[in-house]
Amino acid sequence: MMSEKTRNQEELFIQLLEKADTLLTHLGALQGQLPNVALDDYIAFRWRAQNGSGYLIPVKHPNLVGLSDLIGIERQSTELDRNTRQFLQGLPANHVLLWGDRGTGKSSLVKGMLARYADDGLRLIGVSKEGLVHLQEIAEVLWERPERYILFCDDLAFNEDEPEYRELKAMLEGGISDCPDNVLIYATSNRRHLMPRQVRDNRYPQNEEDELYPREATEEKVSLSDRFGLRLSFQRISQDTYLQIVSHYAEKHGLSVPTDALYRAALEWEASSSGRSGRVAYQFVADLTGRLALESNTQTK
Repeated sequence: MMSEKTRNQEELFIQLLEKADTLLTHLGALQGQLPNVALDDYIAFRWRAQNGSGYLIPVKHPNLVGLSDLIGIERQSTELDRNTRQFLQGLPANHVLLWGDRGTGKSSLVKGMLARYADDGLRLIGVSKEGLVHLQEIAEVLWERPERYILFCDDLAFNEDEPEYRELKAMLEGGISDCPDNVLIYATSNRRHLMPRQVRDNRYPQNEEDELYPREATEEKVSLSDRFGLRLSFQRISQDTYLQIVSHYAEKHGLSVPTDALYRAALEWEASSSGRSGRVAYQFVADLTGRLALESNTQTK
């Protein structure tokens, strides 16, 4: 027979298990929520997915990009600025897809909106592709907040077998849950339609294994980008614009280099890089600034 002591120990153990289960349940319910004081104190956040759910974490040192540094994309900047101001004023505004060549300022332009309008109540939440399955969960956290939130999905691209794109489609338009008025999605991608398209998508069925209506598959792929009301394209910049950006950053860094020598070095840097872009221009000036400073420090020793 079980002794009284053993019975008491077993009952105590069961009580501890019940308390632990209650605590875990409580913690699970809190996932995805951030105390109001934290939401009040920061302007940028990241959504961190964990154990099938997730939660917001503050970005204590956000990368605030000055719009004056973004040269050669004035048209795109004007359009995104107008849409963002409409959003901030509670007017109809669109979700935005910024697509095009890499290094052309897509992500910087979104961060530039935060730098310009943070004092007007704009907030930015970075959401990775893996976090897209939690979009409705994020929306519920933000629903009653007074600020205006941009869910920033950077460098998006999907394969056909990935489920996240369907969650994004539902959030943009057509899901069973509504999108709160204080939330917009700004996404960047190198792809216009976010999903790969093959030559076979445009050919007629040739055998029994081919899809009978290939156009329907194509429509499925392009329908995601169509749900962004505003689509801004970014192309590779001209050489003149590239050198203009180089001059801008050189002046900002206080470089005293003859223009001819600066441009010649910038073109040599571009030739050995992945292509001509604002990013490459900035990297060149950063490297040149560091090299000149290192040489100066060496000579003074």
